Formats: sequence, structure tokens, C-alpha cells
Amino acid sequence: MTIRVVGAGLYRTGTKSLKAALERLLGRPSYHMAEVFVHPEHIPIWHEAALGRMPDWPDFLQDYSATLDAPAAYFWPELSAAFPDALVLLSVRSAESWWASASQTVLRTEGLVSPEWDAMNEAISSSRFATTTETKESAIRGFDLHNDRVRSEIEPGRLLEWTAGDGWEPICSALGLAVPDEPFPHTNSREEWAARERARTAPE
Repeated sequence: MTIRVVGAGLYRTGTKSLKAALERLLGRPSYHMAEVFVHPEHIPIWHEAALGRMPDWPDFLQDYSATLDAPAAYFWPELSAAFPDALVLLSVRSAESWWASASQTVLRTEGLVSPEWDAMNEAISSSRFATTTETKESAIRGFDLHNDRVRSEIEPGRLLEWTAGDGWEPICSALGLAVPDEPFPHTNSREEWAARERARTAPE
């Protein structure tokens, strides 16, 4: 088995919903940031990749059929090269709504997991994101630059740009699969994120 979808969209662009959808379509797990939480042994692998020492991607991702979300989305150039037949899926939303969501969720997690996690995130952010996320203006500029680079470097026939409202159809069409007779999954709202973080950080 191999990676069939390389997700290039950044966090808070519907990637958790895409994870559920692609697992339904492809029948195997998708590699999402959630995987790093349950596989902390992956943290040094991603940290090394941020420093330019890439893993053997097919070996590392042998149990998965898709990659989505950070940290994998930052490595879309290497992943799209390692899996040349994979669809590159760029999940997007308006920059303003992305910032409103990211600034209240992902960008507030520093210091909440572990020093190793923070070091990994810092290495990835400083080496793979074009700007800082310290201000709204800088973060939005980096978000736009990331998306524009994907659009400019991936050939149109291989790239699918997708928003949460697009549902199953464009993904199934691009993959040559039938559209499931069920609603597209919608998960990981801002409220769900906050509740999960409260549960995870609550004292025992």
C-alpha cells in the first residue's frame, strides 16, 4: 500500500473532517496531527525532518493511505515527490476565518504538551513557514504564502483545492471513487477542540 493523498492544507482547514472522510473512502488510517499525540516516538522524526534530515517516507508512512494537517502538511514538497502518483489536496478557507480559529486553538498550545513537542513545533515553524504566527498580519501572510506556493508548484491535474463546504464529490471524482451515501463528516469544531484541551490538561 502507498500514500494516495498528500494533504497540503494547514491546520484548521477541515483536516480532521478530511481524516475521517479519507479513512472512510480508502479504508486505512490517515496521518494527522492526532497520530503524533498517540505516537510520541514520532516527535523526533518530525524534528529531524525540520532540520533537513528526512525519514524514509514510504517506510515511515507504510500504515497510512493519506497525510493531512501539521506536521505532514509542511512537508508537502517532499511527500508529493516521494509519492508521485498521490493526489495533492489543498484544504483552504478564508484567511480571516482561519486566523480566528487557529489563534484560539492550535496557536495557543505552546507549553501544554511537552518540551519535546514545543521544540518540534518551533523547528518546523521556523524552517517550513514563511513568516511568524506572532501577529494576525504575519500569520495570515504566511498562510497565504503557503497556499500560493502549493498552487504554483503542483501541476493543475494533480492538485485538488477543497473547502469544507465542498463535501464528498470533488474528492471522490479526483480519486475515481463512488460518493458514499452518507453525510460528509464534520468534526473538530472550535468548541470540540476547547473541550478536548480542557480534559487533556485537567489535573488528575
